Amino acid sequence: MIKTLFHYWRSSSSWRVRWALELKRLKPTMVHVNLLEGESESPSHLKRNPMGAVPVLETDGGKYLIESVAILEFLDETIPSRKLFPGDAYQKSHIRSLVEIINSGIQPLQNLSTLDYLSEKDEERVKWSRHFITKGLFAYEKLCNNTAGKFSVGDEVTAADLFLIPQLYNALRFNLDLKTFGVLEKINQNALATPEGMASHPDRYKPV
Repeated sequence: MIKTLFHYWRSSSSWRVRWALELKRLKPTMVHVNLLEGESESPSHLKRNPMGAVPVLETDGGKYLIESVAILEFLDETIPSRKLFPGDAYQKSHIRSLVEIINSGIQPLQNLSTLDYLSEKDEERVKWSRHFITKGLFAYEKLCNNTAGKFSVGDEVTAADLFLIPQLYNALRFNLDLKTFGVLEKINQNALATPEGMASHPDRYKPV
């Protein structure tokens, strides 16, 4: 069913999908697309994703799926084990709310394409990114205060964690102190200690 994942090692969206594949016990062929060298804008990749982004998941039928939320929902519908959006209707919607804080409220504003358009000055790019990351993480922590156990929603990894942890990884790149977000820091430690979290980590896929 799943054939190939086109990804970039440090892309948070790619990490989400790699993590989901690990949870679903799927082992597609992994093809690295170097964003810094413009490989995502190549004609061959643009045929897979006209937005010129990663990740892209290729199915055995030669069809391509783009956008990490859509890919995770596809995996949940086709492989019911290790649900990424578990629970009743309210809990599933709560998980999606947490997902969207990261997916639409933070990530697009600190993507490389956004920062390139914003400014060439590193200090302006860092200030911009830190502002929106901090705002989003405060909201995320407030929303998950009543549902967090070891992870964002209870004691099992859900889609919310697959979006949160890569974002915290990026927050550290912008020198944000995770101690500011006590609940999220604990979730981060717990999630990164899972076998799937370690197996999907960017360090495992960093080009030599």
